[in-house]
Amino acid sequence: MSTPAPRRGAFAAPTDADNRYKSLQRKLKILANAMDHASDELQQLVRNMRLNASRTENLAADIAHADLDPKFVEMTNQVSVALGGAADEGKKLQETAHEVSVQATGAQRTHARLYEGLDTVRSGRPERTPKPGFFAR
Repeated sequence: MSTPAPRRGAFAAPTDADNRYKSLQRKLKILANAMDHASDELQQLVRNMRLNASRTENLAADIAHADLDPKFVEMTNQVSVALGGAADEGKKLQETAHEVSVQATGAQRTHARLYEGLDTVRSGRPERTPKPGFFAR
């Protein structure tokens, strides 16, 4: 079984103070894609853990049939139970990553619906416009 390698920079979104329309849209898209990718990887990990838990359970039965010391049967069963529990928790994490992806995509769409028109107007003018909040003072 291979171990997942960390992916540096491939899905990193800068966390700067740049909150302009296009920048925020890009950050939300990167977040949604990263969480979608994480969800897929976690789903594969959960599948592998469940498969290993099943194999370990079968191994415990084989050890028992071979008349080995019962402590080895018990230890192997405990590994199987632990892998099953880890798979259950991994599934919760996978579902959370998927939900974050869905929420980020929804936030991106809502943000576009609310502010795309304003960005189009502001970007199309040659004159500089005041910073957000200028007129609220």
